[in-house]
Amino acid sequence: MPLRKSLALSLLLPAALAQATPGDDFADCLDRLRGAAQSAGVSAASYARFTQGLQADMSVLPLLDAQPEFTTPIWDYLAGLVDEQRVADGKARMSEHADLLRKVAARYQVDPAAVVAVWGVESDYGRITGKRPLLVSLSTLSCYGRRQAFFRGEFFAALKLLQQGDIRDSGITGSWAGAFGQTQFMPSTYARIAEDFDGDGHRDLVGSTADALASTANYLRKAGWREGQPWGYEVRLPAGFDPALAGRTKRRAISDWTARGVMRVDGKPIPDIDSRAAILMPAGKQGPAFLVLRNYDAIYSYNAAESYALAIALLSDRLRGEPGLRTPWPTDDPGLSRAERKTLQELLLQRGYDIGKADGMIGDVTRRAIQEEQHKRGIEPADGRAGQKILKALQGG
Repeated sequence: MPLRKSLALSLLLPAALAQATPGDDFADCLDRLRGAAQSAGVSAASYARFTQGLQADMSVLPLLDAQPEFTTPIWDYLAGLVDEQRVADGKARMSEHADLLRKVAARYQVDPAAVVAVWGVESDYGRITGKRPLLVSLSTLSCYGRRQAFFRGEFFAALKLLQQGDIRDSGITGSWAGAFGQTQFMPSTYARIAEDFDGDGHRDLVGSTADALASTANYLRKAGWREGQPWGYEVRLPAGFDPALAGRTKRRAISDWTARGVMRVDGKPIPDIDSRAAILMPAGKQGPAFLVLRNYDAIYSYNAAESYALAIALLSDRLRGEPGLRTPWPTDDPGLSRAERKTLQELLLQRGYDIGKADGMIGDVTRRAIQEEQHKRGIEPADGRAGQKILKALQGG
């Protein structure tokens, strides 16, 4: 899962805490962190209790440089996150929790569809919240690899949440990076933003859907969400548009963009609301383009990756009943939905590949099987990617 903003504390840790390397003793590292943890508000007793028996998990280190938001083609990333199944499930959740969402919207002035879209992308509506023990991941990343200061701040924040009773299970699991709960907050974000919306005396983003959705709305509000405004629009750019004008931070008045010939793809006028906007071209001149407003920035702050923010934005549109993208991605091999990925795996299993269960999750074993089939069928590049070409080839026999 993506990394959230760190506590300011992570910038103030003692310089004497030299970075550890995989050859250093993990227990020694935890011992060195004890004093800094106490300075951060973790009692000696709590530190001893919650770190007792922790063992490093070195498998999290390669994941620092393998975040899908930055390593996956955007058409693959969005095909799996904004598919028909997630849209249908999201609409069902909005109906199921309609009363709760009305109350959340009334208190935080944030669009319910945006809140539910975050829920859907982050954990598939609470179904997938991560299997890695939170304290193991954060303590390992506090001692090894890049960004140790950041992860130490998050490790100490998690210990404080346990100490205070916000988290009541020291074996709680989450992502490899320490995000957890139904909408995947990092511990420092949890400490600052989480809300006890159900009124039971605990901020529980794991077991309480009310707390999770309210806390997400609170995050977006604090990130600058503007009630009643859209996140943006898919647009058509004029011929000869200068790509150098595009970029999330290159903002102009909406009237400036429309004067240059920028138009919504659906032909509707772009309201000249009191806001500056930016143009995004995530796949270059040939792909979809977007005019994004301040609410897009609020989404982007949740996880600073353009593909992630677009997934939330586009899913929220679909949850409101709006159509999907009108401009195709510039590829001759579009990505697969989760249902299509599962079908692909079933076809590989039928051909004798030992790839485990067909679950729609494309891992290294499935990729190797795909690559072998690509070689056999002369599909180039034989890169192990799960796309429409290999799926259709396998469906054809």
